[in-house]
Amino acid sequence: MEPGSQIIESKGNDRNKVLVNALRNGRLFRRDLYGQIKPYSSGFLEVSDLHSLYWEQSGNPDGYPVVFFHGGPGAGTSGRDRRYFDPDFFRIILFDQRGAGKSKPHACLKDNTTWDLIKDIEKLRKHLNIEKWQVFGGSWGSTLALAYTQAYAERVTGMVLRGIFLLRKKEIDWFYEGGAATIYPDAWESFRDFIPNEERDNFVVAYGKRLNSNDLRKQLPKFGRHGK
Repeated sequence: MEPGSQIIESKGNDRNKVLVNALRNGRLFRRDLYGQIKPYSSGFLEVSDLHSLYWEQSGNPDGYPVVFFHGGPGAGTSGRDRRYFDPDFFRIILFDQRGAGKSKPHACLKDNTTWDLIKDIEKLRKHLNIEKWQVFGGSWGSTLALAYTQAYAERVTGMVLRGIFLLRKKEIDWFYEGGAATIYPDAWESFRDFIPNEERDNFVVAYGKRLNSNDLRKQLPKFGRHGK
């Protein structure tokens, strides 16, 4: 478990009570991540005529199920994400959301809404024959975890939310419209300079136009200019 995570307890079966007792006794809290592990199974789940999700399982096949929701949207998962969990205790499920990571097609925004993702998660739960699981989400993943739990509360044994980012207007404005520049000014300059001066009144709209454009020169102007 990551230090500072918020644990929301819910009523559940005996395995859930074991987890809650372990948390109360401090056995599962640590300041460093667990060691590197490899998945014991992985695959792709077709969730629509267009999208297929990459998923993997690691840790204890008979352990306490926990599903990891990555951030972004669009960030994808990595091997580091497995290390948040005790591999002896947890059955760890990672998956890449639509258009992210190893999921196919890559970076596709078509039919890619929060509600699509919620349905995908439930399809994955059924595909893996899991009755109930704990949800673990960070950044955008915390929003998705909350949305999924609201829709399928009966399938969630508990929640761990970290780095909570709810995509409220004030959060988006701070992140994309200049607030973050006070912390990482160099990174902000690169983000800003990609957009022409006349479009810098709204970076979300400006980048949205490029992400949804079929013209590579609009998506990557330097790429198009040099013809590489």
